[in-house]
Amino acid sequence: MKHIAKLFLLLAFLWNVPAFAMDAMDIVRKANHVSYYNGEDGRAKVKMRIMDAQGRVRIREFIILRRDEDKTDGRQEFYVYFNKPADVKKMVFMVKKNMDRDDDRWLYLPALDLVKRIAASDERTSFVGSNFFYEDVSGRGINEDNHRLVKEDDNYYVIENTPKNPGAVEFASYKSWIHKTTFLPVKVEYYDAAGKLLRRYSALKVEMISGYPTVTASSMEDFRTGSKTLMNYSAVKYNIGLPDNIFTERYLRKVPRKYLR
Repeated sequence: MKHIAKLFLLLAFLWNVPAFAMDAMDIVRKANHVSYYNGEDGRAKVKMRIMDAQGRVRIREFIILRRDEDKTDGRQEFYVYFNKPADVKKMVFMVKKNMDRDDDRWLYLPALDLVKRIAASDERTSFVGSNFFYEDVSGRGINEDNHRLVKEDDNYYVIENTPKNPGAVEFASYKSWIHKTTFLPVKVEYYDAAGKLLRRYSALKVEMISGYPTVTASSMEDFRTGSKTLMNYSAVKYNIGLPDNIFTERYLRKVPRKYLR
């Protein structure tokens, strides 16, 4: 009788455990693909508005070029060219995204005619004074965190992510709300060890462009400073045939104007 009672208790427990249709890693993998790998390559104009706690606004305007080297292992390249304002005009940020080691990142500072390598330890620092980090631009490696599906409803998967190397990041965990139809992360919240909210990313507008769901407006809020950054994307294009030689150190100084018009 005791064994039967234990069996009923186990069945009752299992009955109340939510049954999730997809594995957390599968969801994260699909979300990463939709967020960063649409098409073979892509181009977008970006207007960034950085607002501090006093409501003062700074503007950044730039163009992002992205090319996939190899979709099978996730290698890809980013080229970011700044147009405005004057203090960042002609500045270039370039990334070679690696799956088996730290990403390679360069920053060209035209005022000094200096090419600077960005160390892995700087990936989670401010991207040109905004609330986005360098790592936010090209994406965080999906194997850098442990992923757990904590909630699922009709519209979203909620994934809790904890870093495998906590000493390398400023957060203790983050949650991602991933839309079940598009697999786009529509909200991401970063927390400290005490569960206090540090930053929040929000997808504010999503459009279908060339058949791909695309975020065309987003924001990042920093709850420690009270500051916020808005990003608007326009003239988004996919599969434009970007040559691979653009994503080399030579083109940090020599701008590929044909693809930046």
